Amino acid sequence: MTNLTTEEKLQHFLDTCMEDARVRSGRMLDEYMTALEKTFEEHKADTRRREKLQLSQETEKIEREINKQLAVGQIDIRRTLGRKQEELKDKLFVELRDMLANYLETQDYQRLLERQVKHAVEFAGDDQVIIYLDPVDEDKLNRLALHNGNAELRISEYSFTGGTRAVIPARHILIDNSFQTKLEEAREKFHFDLSLTEGGNGHV
Repeated sequence: MTNLTTEEKLQHFLDTCMEDARVRSGRMLDEYMTALEKTFEEHKADTRRREKLQLSQETEKIEREINKQLAVGQIDIRRTLGRKQEELKDKLFVELRDMLANYLETQDYQRLLERQVKHAVEFAGDDQVIIYLDPVDEDKLNRLALHNGNAELRISEYSFTGGTRAVIPARHILIDNSFQTKLEEAREKFHFDLSLTEGGNGHV
């Protein structure tokens, strides 16, 4: 991994954090789902016992009612699992934000900013480029400006959790390398692949 670029190191760091959180969250969901399925099976057993007591008088009526109750039970379990999934996803991304906050204090992050600024300047060529830093990186402004004399560096009015955003006005181009956008994209793509009938052992 010694030959990796700073961006690749960051991506590896994010992938490692996401995989660890995904495994732990998947384990928690499996345990939670097992408990729910046990309750569901107990509910089915109790319902079927009641069916046998009344079978001689109302066989068809009871069968329809049981099927309805089982369907409602499945829907309720899926809704409960959906809420639990969102709770775990929220927890996962809170932990990821904490990890990124620690990363902002490292030299690797300083080098990442330098590479992002350099890339934006090179991409802009002769066009004006305005590069915004997160307010938390105000202390890095002078150092970055010193090494990138052609760049117009500014502190953003709004936090975007680190990284940079560059604007090339002449071409109406935004180069968004902010951590906020990367986190939002990761959250949008992230999901648990759960199957109520197969035990919910797959996670994506």
